[in-house]
Amino acid sequence: MQLTGAEIIVEVLKEQGVDTVFGYPGGAILNVYDALYKHKDEINHILTSHEQGASHAADGYARATGKVGVCMATSGPGATNLVTGIATAFMDSVPMVAITCNVNLPLLGKDSFQEVDIAGITMPVTKHNYIVKDIKDLAEKLRRAFRIAKCGRPGPVLVDVPKDVTAAKYEYKREKPGALKDFSRYSEDDLKEAAKFINQSKKPFLYVGGGAVISGASAEIKEFAYKIGAPVCDTLMGKGAFDNTDPLYTGMIGMHGTKASDKGVSECDCLIALGARFSDRVTGNAKKFAKNAKIIHVDIDLAEINKNIRTDASIVGDIKDVLNKLIPLVRKGEHREWIDYIMGLKEKYPLSYDRSKLSCPYVMETLDKLTESDAIIVTDVGQHQMWAAQYYKFRFPRQFLTSGGLGTMGYGLGAAMGAKVGVPEKTVVNIGGDGCFRMNMNELATLSRNGIKVIDIIINNSVLGMVRQWQTLFYGKRYSETVLTDKVDYVKVAEGLGCTAFRITKKSEVEGVLKKALKEKGPVVIDCVIEMDDSVYPMVPPGKPISEVFDESDL
Repeated sequence: MQLTGAEIIVEVLKEQGVDTVFGYPGGAILNVYDALYKHKDEINHILTSHEQGASHAADGYARATGKVGVCMATSGPGATNLVTGIATAFMDSVPMVAITCNVNLPLLGKDSFQEVDIAGITMPVTKHNYIVKDIKDLAEKLRRAFRIAKCGRPGPVLVDVPKDVTAAKYEYKREKPGALKDFSRYSEDDLKEAAKFINQSKKPFLYVGGGAVISGASAEIKEFAYKIGAPVCDTLMGKGAFDNTDPLYTGMIGMHGTKASDKGVSECDCLIALGARFSDRVTGNAKKFAKNAKIIHVDIDLAEINKNIRTDASIVGDIKDVLNKLIPLVRKGEHREWIDYIMGLKEKYPLSYDRSKLSCPYVMETLDKLTESDAIIVTDVGQHQMWAAQYYKFRFPRQFLTSGGLGTMGYGLGAAMGAKVGVPEKTVVNIGGDGCFRMNMNELATLSRNGIKVIDIIINNSVLGMVRQWQTLFYGKRYSETVLTDKVDYVKVAEGLGCTAFRITKKSEVEGVLKKALKEKGPVVIDCVIEMDDSVYPMVPPGKPISEVFDESDL
């Protein structure tokens, strides 16, 4: 049947099982929005307050559901406002399709009103992107965009469509999405080599990253850990891939990881990395990282192998599939002495904070108790992000959504909105700082307008907390432009944007306010006022090996 380009875009979205789109209209994309209007019973469109909120919402939807998130924007500034969200998704391997519309074909390259080369701008932060200049190519390029976003290591894809292409007509024929390409590149010898190192090991350690969440390999990781007798740590992105309440779990690794994880990895003789990229925030001084260990790296992306850390064995493949083949090749290992030693470190160096006052760790522990470790926790970036990762007990994959790679302030509220739309039956809580809240608070209007229940907890210390912590420790307490003491009343702001709001100033108020927030039907903001100089510990000094991790008691 003959359809316009705009109608073809909508039909392909339906083909791909898309039920929700986040976006903001404008002149160049009007034809698409007109087509969406005719299909509003099939595709739910969430009008965000800003295009960046749309890209973060698509990201949060994708992380929470495992499906491809979709966002839309018009040409020029509408398209460029998506870029930070696209880059955030790219760094954290999130499947997303961003659809933008550009000026008419004859106007391209002529500095036309609201024209920008969005494909050129986003080339470094997408898996792939397209400019569709011929309507004959539109359906296939959109289908390819979804395949590329999902296959192998997921990521964002951008499709830019000139306005006259959305108005043109062409024959459309519905297609079912095909099977995804297998990007595994490992052999039986690769499995045997990894198994050899594991079987020879006396002190193995598992290091679990975001790829384990994407793979859905939680059950296999637990079986593997117990068979080889290895303690397990995770990265910020790997939270929930291994149950944080499991006896073998030692906590997060890296700059703000636990002493048990950082010291344990530094002393192990075999480190098995599952879907992790050896980020600088994990390794510290890369030359001294796990220097006593044979390193085995399992990852779907060949480009990650030997990129940051040299490995002794590698397996390029999907973690779930690899572990199912590797588990029969490894011997049962008790490693009782090693496990007891690591558990001793865990007992000797527990996470700790001052329990006499109101603090973010106390809020997180109370929230964990009241939600029975079952909420989806979203964060912005900073101290609150680390406290959330440390003190909430993540038991399942896709339960912790955060900008780990790009570190995007302003990510949280849009992502929480996307998560709640994608998994409406779950309690969704965004943990943000007052600095981050200023960057994304406009999306409160989106939440209230659509009746989307998200609880937004502002950890309000009147400073840019993490930057101030670095200034305290490494910059002689020269607090250059990190103090936010002003007259902003976050409760009034939230109420003005249509949300219920509370303020917490004392520890004794936390449980009661959280209970009220959990019972509310609409969006809630909690302004939680903590002390200015609360700091995140443990910490590894920049440039130092993670074995030199310290906490407050060491200062």
